[in-house]
Amino acid sequence: MRTDAIATELLDALDRRRTVDGITARDPDFDSDAAYLVSAEIFRRRRARGEKPIGRKIGFTNRGIWAEYGVSAPMWAHVYDSTVTFMDQPVGRLRIGHLVQPRLEPEIVLHFAETPPPAADEGELLAHIDWIAHGCEIVQCHFPDWKLKLADSIAAFGLHGALVVGPRQPVSDLDDLSHKLRAFTIALTDDDKVKAHGAGKNVLGSPLSAAMHLLQLLKDQRQFEPLHAGEIVTTGTLLPPPPIVAGERWRTELSGIELPGLCLHLE
Repeated sequence: MRTDAIATELLDALDRRRTVDGITARDPDFDSDAAYLVSAEIFRRRRARGEKPIGRKIGFTNRGIWAEYGVSAPMWAHVYDSTVTFMDQPVGRLRIGHLVQPRLEPEIVLHFAETPPPAADEGELLAHIDWIAHGCEIVQCHFPDWKLKLADSIAAFGLHGALVVGPRQPVSDLDDLSHKLRAFTIALTDDDKVKAHGAGKNVLGSPLSAAMHLLQLLKDQRQFEPLHAGEIVTTGTLLPPPPIVAGERWRTELSGIELPGLCLHLE
């Protein structure tokens, strides 16, 4: 299948809120390199129709969910002004009716005040970040029953549907942040019933390590621009993401880091 044809099919699925047959199921030779070509074409088209890219999402940084989704490596995609919501308070509402088979991923979001070097270590990376936040990405899947391979997920928007970014905390106000980002824990509840636990170490050892992985990927992907100052990066789910439906209320509680949990009312 040609890059243009796949991009057209997937954008139509996005706009019409429908599923399509898996790309790799129809074309076993469709691999990650081919998928990123599709991603680049979709990025070009979304910008042309007025969507403004404001950052990146990293997916499958949590090795604990690889077996369930049949993947063995992280991937990334763009996020847009049309898909990201910033919250000044830790309580809010989010519409999800336009998303296909949505699931909820509690994450850590980083904001880059300066462009980081491609080979940054944790200390260098933090020096280029001015704030962090707890957020929730709503992932979606345009393939029936979430049956996919890594290349499918890359091509299909990195499975990105929406991103909620909670109250932002200046890095300068947080001590020993590298350690805290590895060691903190999180609980996810649905109407006060605990559904899952997670930790910062679950995303490639730390959200900072996840961001470093993204920089390494971008260094070898000449079809994409490197990460720039002003972009946000959401670093991957801290726990197994549950399916969600409108009408539910989900809460997160973080321990070991000075970030408030979120309460999301889904509509």
